[in-house]
Amino acid sequence: MPSFDIVSEVDSQELDNALNQARKELATRFDFKDVKTEVVQEKDKIVLIADDAMHLKGLREIVVAKLSKRGVDLRNVKQEEPAISSMGHARQELKIQQGLEGDKAKEIIVAIKEQKFKTQCQLQDRQVRVTGKKRDELQEVIAFVKSRDFGVATNFKNFRD
Repeated sequence: MPSFDIVSEVDSQELDNALNQARKELATRFDFKDVKTEVVQEKDKIVLIADDAMHLKGLREIVVAKLSKRGVDLRNVKQEEPAISSMGHARQELKIQQGLEGDKAKEIIVAIKEQKFKTQCQLQDRQVRVTGKKRDELQEVIAFVKSRDFGVATNFKNFRD
């Protein structure tokens, strides 16, 4: 039976490229001269560190612009509130969402079932597997999911006949 998976992933290589571009731009920008700024990539988050709130805002704008230019879907980047210390140092985390959370996956499954497609959907390890008897039905499901906004980026992979 033909099947495919609906996932919500950020390409880690594009994420790394965007952060490298942001670091290069920081090194050449005049308004960031002699200012201690740092962009740290951890497993599932990006930590932005700057001397004050104004520079943190500029740093965040640069990073978000570079992510957008590299094709990273910003719906999968959650911006936490900036933490500003009494000394003036500022820090902010940008969480990277990999995979579909339980509620979003259920919302996608319910939306597909409401359309009465002749397919079966099941949640498997932070992704939704859709199976059907005909390839055309699966392509209709893909078109339907692309047309709806579920609040997260939706990608399709593992299309099998």
